[in-house]
Amino acid sequence: MTESAAPATIAPADPTEARYFNRELSWLAFNRRVMEEACNPAHPLLERLRFLSISGSNFDEFFMVRVAGLMGQQLQNIDTRSADGLTPAQQLEAISAEAATLADEQQAVWVDIRAQLAVANIFVLEADAIEGETEQWLANHFREQIFPILTPQALDPAHPFPFIPNQGSSVIFNLLRKSDREPIQELVMLPTTLKRFVRLPGSPARYVAIETLIKHFWGLLFPGYEMLAAATFRVLRDSDIEIEEEAEDLVLTFRSAIKRRRRGRVIRLEMEEGIAPDLEAVLKEELGGSDALLTETGGFLGVGDLSMLVDEDRPDLKFTPFSARFPERIREYGGDCFAAIRAKDIIVHHPYETFDVVLSFLQQAAADPDVVAIKQTLYRAGKQPAVINALIAAAEAGKSVTAVVELKARFDEEQNLYWATALERAGVQVVYGFIDWKTHAKVSMVVRREGDRYRTYCHFGTGNYHPITARIYTDLSFFTADPRMGRDAAQIFNYVTGYVEPQHLELLGISPRDLRKRLTALIEEEIEHVRAGRPGTIWAKMNSLVDPAIIEKLYQASAAGVQIELVVRGICCLRPGVAGMSENIRVKSIVGRFLEHSRIWAFGNGKALPNDGAKLYISSADWMQRNFDRRVEFMLPLLNKTVHDQVLDQVMVANLLDNEQSWLLAPDGHYDRIVPGEDGEFNLHRYFMTNPSLSGRGAAVEARKPVPKLSPRKRRLAAKGG
Repeated sequence: MTESAAPATIAPADPTEARYFNRELSWLAFNRRVMEEACNPAHPLLERLRFLSISGSNFDEFFMVRVAGLMGQQLQNIDTRSADGLTPAQQLEAISAEAATLADEQQAVWVDIRAQLAVANIFVLEADAIEGETEQWLANHFREQIFPILTPQALDPAHPFPFIPNQGSSVIFNLLRKSDREPIQELVMLPTTLKRFVRLPGSPARYVAIETLIKHFWGLLFPGYEMLAAATFRVLRDSDIEIEEEAEDLVLTFRSAIKRRRRGRVIRLEMEEGIAPDLEAVLKEELGGSDALLTETGGFLGVGDLSMLVDEDRPDLKFTPFSARFPERIREYGGDCFAAIRAKDIIVHHPYETFDVVLSFLQQAAADPDVVAIKQTLYRAGKQPAVINALIAAAEAGKSVTAVVELKARFDEEQNLYWATALERAGVQVVYGFIDWKTHAKVSMVVRREGDRYRTYCHFGTGNYHPITARIYTDLSFFTADPRMGRDAAQIFNYVTGYVEPQHLELLGISPRDLRKRLTALIEEEIEHVRAGRPGTIWAKMNSLVDPAIIEKLYQASAAGVQIELVVRGICCLRPGVAGMSENIRVKSIVGRFLEHSRIWAFGNGKALPNDGAKLYISSADWMQRNFDRRVEFMLPLLNKTVHDQVLDQVMVANLLDNEQSWLLAPDGHYDRIVPGEDGEFNLHRYFMTNPSLSGRGAAVEARKPVPKLSPRKRRLAAKGG
């Protein structure tokens, strides 16, 4: 096993609080796993660069939201301790140390990848490589395409220090006026309208960063001056949005809050290594204050911007293209989604099976004259208008259309406001839900007239109605015409639109009403099975595990002898493998070509997993306080035998078997990369890319070529923890 660095730790005030890992340090450990995929020789070179850029973007968001929140608590003298016993100040101290190490490692990885890119004829030029014909072309390009957009600003008492926007990069200069030898400081912001890199024409591929060009061609910006020093710097600001509970107009409040976010207080100031002391002093005084985390970086500022280089047309340096399949079951019914769903529940596995099936479901509903109503939640719909257009078309066709648009979807607030306006103009009834809760459940409900009655068709998803992220996030879409599901879905919508609390839900559990309570009861049932002499087993897959109440319940189950296998991609505050507390809990994290996003929970129900009688659920919720207490979420039982087997015997077993892109969480908090053993390699993502769709085939086709299942031996290995 390859060992990752253990996250920084501080001894808790109370030894009992060592039961939990710190949430923020666990997140940094996750981002380290993402970064380490940039070092994985199994990945093509540009894909490795993509992992590095993702780790950089993640890093920025972490500071803009999580670190900003802790700093806000510190400024307000709030000493509330985290579950692991740390004050905000202690957490910031630990975060600062771990983040500095991670940032240095990102730069080291970039140096290595950059050298390998050069071997592959992709060059990122520094100033000393700009000469001859290259310099001539870049000089012309700078004059014609960059110079007119730049605005140098003098820094003196007559010119106050300009506002630097969030994630904004700039170059600051020390200059000397030749005419009178008068020193002056100037600042040039990198406009957001310009791409971070300029690509020179022709082959081989050669790129130059904008800040390199600005510093190289400084003489065109400042004729009549001598340059004494120049340095690039970058700013990250507080980007969280707080909404007052008494807000009278939620839309107006959010529009104002988005504008304020762009001017949030500085959280992190990144400066080029070796910056002149007087330039550093100016930046610290104007931007650093007493709160911001200051750092000097010896490489590339804004690692997330390296994603631009990934767009280079070099298929030999990228993953082999993958085309998602359209579900066979729906093809059998001539593409009629309603006929296929009416015949039997359907599970669809994204991105291996295309998100187009969800779009087809909505588009068919919009065009079908027998459809009378559509209700839809929208958490993150992205910039692609396919879902929005289907809802608009339905409203324009005279159908009753309701869209629950979540304005509090972080960093998508502005886009969601735009879609809400477009929907309202088309006659869609737009609802924004609760002020202090997010509507995170992914539900679509279509009511169709069939003869002398109405039938309700539902889609429940573990991921967003987002056509772009659905290509890289692994999620499940569940389609059903079960009347009980339809009645429960209707109550969820009434809850969000009219604050009518659901009564007598038949199948679904929802938060903040009873989701934690139902989950706790399921864990308790496994404990009771062990006490009665039967096996107790739990398999669960999620993005984050943070909630102390659920963690304590899992510790209780482990102590009782319940065997627990957890697949937690990101944050995990549970400490596994500790004698007397969690020795029966195993936690793994999967980081690979696709982002594991689906939430699946399985309970053995008195037998070892997997088994046909297991209680199996999909959900929109992670096991975090916010999902249980401050969000509208669902948990849904999979009762259809075929769907049950597909999700448990295929998806969950494959997740537990993966040994190519998996990491095991150790009791001390570090992650060990799993190395394939004598049983051979098993790559979860490759398996689903190369096997037929989960939704299967009809009986006639299955007789000719059944959908392959993981072998009984593989299933036994999964049941034993790989």
